[in-house]
Amino acid sequence: MHVRKILIMFAVIVSALLPAAAQANKITDAIQKRYDSLSSFQTDFQQELTNAASGSVEKRSGKIWFKQSLVRWETLKPEKELLVVGKNAVWNYFEADNVAMKYRTSQVFNSKTMIRFLSGKANLKEDFKIEEQGTENGLLKLRLVPKEPEPTMVLAYIWVDAKTSLLGRVLIVDFFGNGNQVSLTNLSMDKRADAKLFEFTPPSGAQVKDNTKQ
Repeated sequence: MHVRKILIMFAVIVSALLPAAAQANKITDAIQKRYDSLSSFQTDFQQELTNAASGSVEKRSGKIWFKQSLVRWETLKPEKELLVVGKNAVWNYFEADNVAMKYRTSQVFNSKTMIRFLSGKANLKEDFKIEEQGTENGLLKLRLVPKEPEPTMVLAYIWVDAKTSLLGRVLIVDFFGNGNQVSLTNLSMDKRADAKLFEFTPPSGAQVKDNTKQ
């Protein structure tokens, strides 16, 4: 899968009732504070990519490591794919094809990408209007309304653990109605991560596509 699918952006065009917005702002303050104080985490993920036109659902799973602004997103099933957000570049590697694609880090964090969001780098109160949606499966549910919508996002929901103020699930829907849902499990916080996890060198013989000029 292309990096743009993993980093799919989100937006929405709905507004919130004042009481719900007040409570939602309290929740988002707690989320922001929690992520600002979090130095690192690692988690398993399950991802569902839904095609609105065909109704097909692609399921993916793997592990995510986060350390400040560094991210390692490793898909293990159904096919191996690696996304490394390092200090100086972003690499997306497809093992079966032996293809590595290189991007600038600004291409990841300057927009409301999935990775920017899951790592707590998105500023919820500045970037979105928030509406509380009650609880679902023990998690608080919020709907996000972007203040500056982007073409590739039309709707987003997040589910938050009230005890930890950490995200448990994110659902993003694009302009065409395609869904990108990521659920996090076995979350381990502030666990020391090896710096080498956030480094990548294309294997010998790999086809490298440099997108940093775009």
